Amino acid sequence: MRDMLSKQAVGLKPSGIRKFFDIVSEMEDAISLGVGEPDFDTPWHIRDEGIYSLEKGRTFYTSNSGLMELRQEICNYIKRKQGVDYDPKHEVLITVGGSEAIDIGLRAVINPGDEVLIPQPSFVSYEPCAIMAGGVPVIIELKAENEFRLTAKELEEAITEKTKILILPFPNNPTGAIMERKDLEEIAEVIRKHDILVMSDEIYAELTYKEKHVSIIEMEGMRERTILINGFSKAYAMTGWRLGYACGPREILEQMTKLHQFAIMCAPTTSQYAAVEALRNGDDDVREMCIAYNQRRRYLMNAFREMKLSCFEPFGAFYVFPCIKEFGMTSEEFAERFLAEEKVAVVPGTAFGDCGEGYLRISYAYSMDNLKLAIGKLADFVEKLRREKA
Repeated sequence: MRDMLSKQAVGLKPSGIRKFFDIVSEMEDAISLGVGEPDFDTPWHIRDEGIYSLEKGRTFYTSNSGLMELRQEICNYIKRKQGVDYDPKHEVLITVGGSEAIDIGLRAVINPGDEVLIPQPSFVSYEPCAIMAGGVPVIIELKAENEFRLTAKELEEAITEKTKILILPFPNNPTGAIMERKDLEEIAEVIRKHDILVMSDEIYAELTYKEKHVSIIEMEGMRERTILINGFSKAYAMTGWRLGYACGPREILEQMTKLHQFAIMCAPTTSQYAAVEALRNGDDDVREMCIAYNQRRRYLMNAFREMKLSCFEPFGAFYVFPCIKEFGMTSEEFAERFLAEEKVAVVPGTAFGDCGEGYLRISYAYSMDNLKLAIGKLADFVEKLRREKA
């Protein structure tokens, strides 16, 4: 058959995260610090609500937008956290994870040739989703000297007459970087000046360690031009429940809902009932997990100092992004050799964009026992590399 495959699909690079995950899954006694998945079980009261929904036979489709009860709880949550109001009927959509919300959000607003500003290093899905939507990705390289924060100057320099939307990926995967209120106020000024849209991916909003998370929707005039993305996977340890949501202007959400309607129908019903319970009664669980993650974060930063491995201090998500440029090898070479010799999997920084070269992503969404064992192996490996280089 001639031209059987889509050139766009064929041209997309596979995820650099999955490569190492697939290798380690077949390697006996290997330790993986590569996947961003909480090691906590979904809190019991949330699981119990999901079980109860099955026992009551609630296995039907919900509306395309999701359970009204859940949409209302999301609005209550955002009002409580950010002080911003959304209409649960017209401005909230329940999706299959945050990833679906990113995909259909971009497809709902992009016309062929529109430019999509993507700060990198960042989540692997943004660039391919922009391409599949017909957009042109424009990469803004974040810098370690700025703590991997997006600056207003960098944003201003990247905007052209074709710019349609900025993706704002904070707290950031893979760097753990955050944006504080002053940073966002400066970014918002540039966005208003050039009249562009924002997609704010806040899936790690609950996992911040310096101060309370601030959203760009809190800035003047930004609620009206922002697609807010969030979900339940990270904060509530609900990765397998596959549930996210988008909030935004009615005009955009109507188009997103249409795409969702044709591709998905609705998010999993059982997961939606469980999510209602998470939002109503899950704050204490989130706080406990956040405390545990912060302990692991501090342990890793101290371990890096002891092994003299350069790493800026992250204040969000559950990743560290140490620099390995001193060893004179690519991120992929380092990760492959570390896996082969020490049986520990980390992710090369280049999985999150070319500017991730010279860095590794290490997830601390793992038990302290596994972290201590793996970091001990990293310290030995780093010492061995330094001896080789001497």
